[in-house]
Amino acid sequence: MAQTFHNETLAAQFAQAKVLVVGDVMLDRYWFGDVSRISPEAPVPVAKINKMDQRAGGAANVARNIASLGGQAALLSVCGQDEAADALAGLMTQAGVAAHLMRDASIATTVKLRVVARNQQLIRLDFEEWPQDEILAQVQSQYRSLLPQYDAVIFSDYGKGGLTHIADMIDWAKQAGKPVLIDPKGGDYEKYAGATLITPNRAELKEVVGSWKNETELTEKAQSLRRHLELDAVLLTRSEEGMTLFNQNEPVYQPTRAQEVYDVSGAGDTVIAGMGLGIAAGLTLPEAMHLANTAAGVVVAKLGTAVCSFDELTTALAEE
Repeated sequence: MAQTFHNETLAAQFAQAKVLVVGDVMLDRYWFGDVSRISPEAPVPVAKINKMDQRAGGAANVARNIASLGGQAALLSVCGQDEAADALAGLMTQAGVAAHLMRDASIATTVKLRVVARNQQLIRLDFEEWPQDEILAQVQSQYRSLLPQYDAVIFSDYGKGGLTHIADMIDWAKQAGKPVLIDPKGGDYEKYAGATLITPNRAELKEVVGSWKNETELTEKAQSLRRHLELDAVLLTRSEEGMTLFNQNEPVYQPTRAQEVYDVSGAGDTVIAGMGLGIAAGLTLPEAMHLANTAAGVVVAKLGTAVCSFDELTTALAEE
């Protein structure tokens, strides 16, 4: 399925495309250090920290990917009234994302703190709390007011409670005629019914439909799920095996693009960002998948939660 994209046309289409990203945000913090001794207090390594880094994660990383590719991105999410939320807001401003962070003073912003020595994670510390009902009601209200301004909606579900009312939000988007893309989480996909597209990875799909022995059985299970949930398509991301799009026609397969894979974390964010931006820009599902797959190939060759720029995308497309 060779496709040619005209760079100037694509850039113009992306610049016009507006995508609203709703979901769970988190701050990914990295503390880098050296380990040269074991603690005298307990049999654990002592990490002497010499560098710190922080990046926007979850739905915020999806929005960052859209902006990096040249699209117009907005982010709607819940966070705490704390320093981590301020850091996230700052990162979104830097990335050119319109952030609507609903702040709940009774919870802490989700933070994943990784201590890394010699490219090896020593430990990950997670700080997270479930948002309150009052703030979720505010999210719904803000969502309804933002919806008319956007061409497509992405729900980035990380199972942190920010999408408690996703079924209603899908309905409102459909009533407004907006395509809905979902990066799913957990074993209950009923709440995603009626969406345009879901993008599970292999493990996530297996949790819902069970395992498969071959491509034929996989196709049957994916199509059965698609019909049951009344989706236009299921995009299965398959790591080193590339990705497959199951829609009303024959499955569309694309092999993986990365020459060298350093880090798959955040690749799913890039895939759904590319799909959402492509659809908002008026591309077909297979065309959007082609771009999303290419962008993901760029991102997995980078360490940590990374993004693909428009120039990197067009360079990678030209190399095909």
